[in-house]
Amino acid sequence: MQQTLNEIISFEGSGLHTGLFIHMTVEPADANHGIQIARMDLDGCPVYPAVADYVSATERGTVLENGVWRVSTVEHLLSALSAMGVDNALIKVDAPEVPILDGSARYYVEAIERVGLREQEAEREVYAVSEKIEYDNGNGSHLSIVPDNNFSVEVRIGYDSPILSSQIARVDLSADYPTEIAPARTFCFVREIEPLLDRGLIKGGNLDNALVIYDKPISQDKLNRLADLCHVRHIPADKLGYLSEPKYQNEAARHKLLDVIGDLALVGKPLQGRVTAEYPGHGVNTAFAKKIREIMRQNK
Repeated sequence: MQQTLNEIISFEGSGLHTGLFIHMTVEPADANHGIQIARMDLDGCPVYPAVADYVSATERGTVLENGVWRVSTVEHLLSALSAMGVDNALIKVDAPEVPILDGSARYYVEAIERVGLREQEAEREVYAVSEKIEYDNGNGSHLSIVPDNNFSVEVRIGYDSPILSSQIARVDLSADYPTEIAPARTFCFVREIEPLLDRGLIKGGNLDNALVIYDKPISQDKLNRLADLCHVRHIPADKLGYLSEPKYQNEAARHKLLDVIGDLALVGKPLQGRVTAEYPGHGVNTAFAKKIREIMRQNK
């Protein structure tokens, strides 16, 4: 049966990219409502469903947009709602972004566990894949889903980096998500920070909400300048490694898995099948979600 929250849950904090201080609630909703997002700061409080049709950008986060209605960095919240079995909810946010919190889905999961879920008088519509569906972006990223009795995800990532070369993460959503996936934080490389700031992104980023990796030496002056921009302590330029301690040996891969679940929630229905994601990212994840939605429409 479908489920919704027992009570309203509330969050507040900075947006990763805008740096704005954001207030957000996630409220119970009627059966067959799905997951919808309302922009409370805009005239008329426009509200639209969280589905892949509205994806407009995917750089360092998934952005949904329709006219003046725009909400970015939705993937962590959608991941938590999907993995915890929330079918119907209304998300109300007063900014064009969801708060980043600690860069993971941990606080969303804890809030859902705290209030609990209520079963509703409508059957859950699950999309059980009957044959293999896959998407390849032509640049090494590939996602597929094959028939299975449950929903599971396996992710492989790799970078040209002595610190973060190759990692794998797997999850069976029946039990592992709250403890093994939800706490995994978003990550970035020190060498990415300046270009991202130049593009007006990560204004709210810091060592409290991201796993930052220093893997290629730069000058001490440049490293100090980046540290000042991010409001963090200075570190020796010759000491490579993580600037904050990883929670898991493969935390980066676990976070990419968290993102895959959140982006695939944009299919609009729970999936039944085994997902394999090779070098995923928000662009390829959401393109895969769009492909699945198109197949669902064709099979109606």
